[in-house]
Amino acid sequence: MNIAFIPIDNRPVCYTLPEQICAVDEGINLFMPCREWLGDLTKYADTGQILEWLENLEKVDAVILSLDTVAYGGLISSRRCPDSLEEIKHRVYKLRDILEKKQAKIYAFSSIMRISNNNINEEEKEYWNLWGKKIFEYSYNFHKYGKADTDIPQDILDDYLQTRKRNFEINRIYLDFQKQGLFNTLVFSKDDCAQYGFNVKEALELQKSGGFVKTGADEIPLTLLARAVNDNSLFTLHPSLKTAPVFFAPEYKNLISNYEDVSIENSVKGQLELAGCEICETDEADIILYVNNFEKHQGEIVMKVPTASYTGEWQIPDKPYMIADVRFANGADNKFAEKLFEKGFDDNFYGYSGWNTSANTLGSLICAAVVKWRSGAQEGKKKSGLYNECIFKRLQAVRFLDDWAYQANVRQCLEKPDEVLIKEKMKPFEKIVFEKLGVNYNTSYKFPWNRLFEVEVELN
Repeated sequence: MNIAFIPIDNRPVCYTLPEQICAVDEGINLFMPCREWLGDLTKYADTGQILEWLENLEKVDAVILSLDTVAYGGLISSRRCPDSLEEIKHRVYKLRDILEKKQAKIYAFSSIMRISNNNINEEEKEYWNLWGKKIFEYSYNFHKYGKADTDIPQDILDDYLQTRKRNFEINRIYLDFQKQGLFNTLVFSKDDCAQYGFNVKEALELQKSGGFVKTGADEIPLTLLARAVNDNSLFTLHPSLKTAPVFFAPEYKNLISNYEDVSIENSVKGQLELAGCEICETDEADIILYVNNFEKHQGEIVMKVPTASYTGEWQIPDKPYMIADVRFANGADNKFAEKLFEKGFDDNFYGYSGWNTSANTLGSLICAAVVKWRSGAQEGKKKSGLYNECIFKRLQAVRFLDDWAYQANVRQCLEKPDEVLIKEKMKPFEKIVFEKLGVNYNTSYKFPWNRLFEVEVELN
C-alpha cells in the first residue's frame, strides 16, 4: 500500500512517529515531504515545495493530509500566518487541482482555530502575552450572552477577529470540496475547548452545514492513517477490526479529560470509529483497548496536578490488547507502569501510549495497533502484509521512553533543554524498558523545538 502523508509540522510525534508506525508493516510504503520543508515553532512550512512534491509524486493509494500545512504553513502557523484570504485560497485551489488528478483516497483534516486561556504567546501571535486571557473571556462571553465588554485595544481585537474569519472561510471552502466529492474523509478538529467560545460556535456552524467535527488535533493524521489502512482494498475480504474498550475505572468514564470537551468514554469511541474500527463487547473482540482512566479528575505531573494512581491488579490478557494510559495528561501513571513492567509483554501486546492529551494518546495508540493487526501479526490469521517484530518493539521502546521515562519522570528533573543531563537521567529507565522488551539500542535525545515539552528519542 502506497501512502502519501503531509504532517502538521516537523515535531517527532508528527513526523517520525508515522514513519515508525508504518515501518511495522513492510507492505506499507510511506511517502512524506522533506522534514526541513515543514514548519516548526517559529518557521512556516515551504508550501510551494510541498505542493510541488505532492504533484510529482507517483501513484499512491491514499493521501493523509494536514490542510493547515498547505494553507498556512502548519498548525501553529494557522494562528499567526499574515497572508490574505485570497493568497490562501490560491494555494487551496491549487491543492484541489492536484488532488483531483491523484485517483487516490483523500483523508484530510483542518483545525478550527483554538483559543487558549492563558497569556502565553509561544504558539500564538505576539499580543497574546498581554491579551490572551482577555481574548478568551471575550470569546466565551460573546458566544454565551451574545455580547461582551472588553478593554482589549481595538486594533488587536480587529486583527484577532479577522484572522478567525479568514480561517473559518477557508474551512467553508473545504466543506464545499467535500460536497463535490474530493475527500473520502474530512475532519474539522478543535482542541483546548471550553463550553463556549468562537471556536465552539464555528464548530456548530460547520456541523450544521454537514461537516464532521472532532475534539483533538495532533493525533488526527494518525487516526486517519489507521482509517486508510483499514479501508485498503487488500482488506475488503477481512472482517472489521473489532475492538472492545475496557475502562479501569468504569464508574468514572463519563468524566471529561483536560483540554477536551467530551467524556473519556466518548473520546475513546470517537477515535475508534474514526479509525474505522468496530466497537464491540470483550468476548467478541479481536483486540481489547484497556483505558487507564482517571477518577474524579485527570492529573498532570508537569503542572503539579495530582490524581489517584491505578491501584488494581494487572494480568496479561489471553487475547491481543493495547493500553491507553490517560490517568494523567502528558505522561504515564508511574504506579501503573510499574505493574506493566513487572508482568512484562508477550505476543498479544499491541501497544502502549501516554502522550499528552487523551485524544493524542488514543489516536496514536490505535493507529499503531491497526497497522500491526493488518500486517498479519496475529496468530492464525492470513498475512496481508509483512509484520516486522523488531520495528514494533523499537516503536514501543520509543513510546515508553518518551511517555513514561521522560514525561512522567526525567522532565521534572530538568530546568531547561540539556542533552547531556537527559542522557544521564534516562539510563535507569532505558535498562528497564530494554530488558522487558528484549531489545538493546544506543540512545540519544534531542529537543527539536528547544523546549521541554517534546523530546526526540533516537534509537540506533
